[in-house]
Amino acid sequence: MGTVITWWGHATCTVEDSGVRVLTDPLFVRRFAHLRRRRGELPPPGAAVADAVIVSHLHSDHLHPRSLSRLAPGTRLLVPRGAARSVPALRRLDARGNPAGLRITEVEAGDEVKIGPLSVRAVPARHDGRRLPFGPHISPALGYVISGETRTYFAGDTGLFDEMADAVGPVDTALLPVGGWGPRLGPEHLDAERAARALTLLAPACAVPVHYGTYWPIGMDGVRPHEFYTPGDEFVRQAAEHAPKVTVHLLRHGESARPEAPR
Repeated sequence: MGTVITWWGHATCTVEDSGVRVLTDPLFVRRFAHLRRRRGELPPPGAAVADAVIVSHLHSDHLHPRSLSRLAPGTRLLVPRGAARSVPALRRLDARGNPAGLRITEVEAGDEVKIGPLSVRAVPARHDGRRLPFGPHISPALGYVISGETRTYFAGDTGLFDEMADAVGPVDTALLPVGGWGPRLGPEHLDAERAARALTLLAPACAVPVHYGTYWPIGMDGVRPHEFYTPGDEFVRQAAEHAPKVTVHLLRHGESARPEAPR
C-alpha cells in the first residue's frame, strides 16, 4: 500500500500509512490574527478527515482551535504536555466535557502512542513552544515520528540541534519546515539551508519541504517577498548540494507524494 503524503499548506499535511490517516498541525482558515493565506486554495473538507491529529506546539498557526473544531467527534488528538492549561479553547474541545469533542492526549518527548497499526512517537524540537505572546513555558515543542510501513518524521517547528539524529532516529521521509510566515526567521527555525543541513544529520531517503509560501502578514506583501516565494526551490538546491542522495518532493498545495518504502 505504501505511504502517501499530502501537503495542504503551511505545516498542515496528511500522512496516510497502513490505511491510517494522520493530520499534522491543521490550519484551515483564510485569515487569522495578522496573517492571511496568499497562495493555495483552502484545504477541502476531506482534509479534515483523519484518524488522528498531531500538534507540534502551541503557536496559533500550529494549534488553531477553530480548525480543530472541524474534526469529526472522537478524533484522536495528540498535543504537547500542558497544552490544555495554556489554551482554554482546547479544553472546550475535549470529549471529557463535550460529547462531540476530541479524544485529547498530552504527550512529551519519548512518549509513544498506538494509532491502529501505527506507532506515533513524540521527539524533541528546539523551539519556543509556548502560547504567545504571554503563555507560560510549560509545554515543550515537539516533532513526531509516525511508524508503519514507513517512518515519517514531522518536525513541526525547530532549529538545528546536535542531538537531532539520535532523538529522531532512523526515518524514511522527513517533513521539514523551510521558511515561515514573515520576512525573518530566528535561530529556532529551519530555513532552506539549515533544513538541508538537517538532511545530512537525519539521512532520510526522501524529504518534503513545508511551512512556507502559504501565509504572510497583511500589508507586507512587498517586504522581502523572496522569503515567501523561494524557500521550496531553494531547499531543492541546497539539498542537492548537502544531501544529494535524498529525493526531494516539492509539492504544490493539495499535491501528494508517494515516498518509496524502505528496502
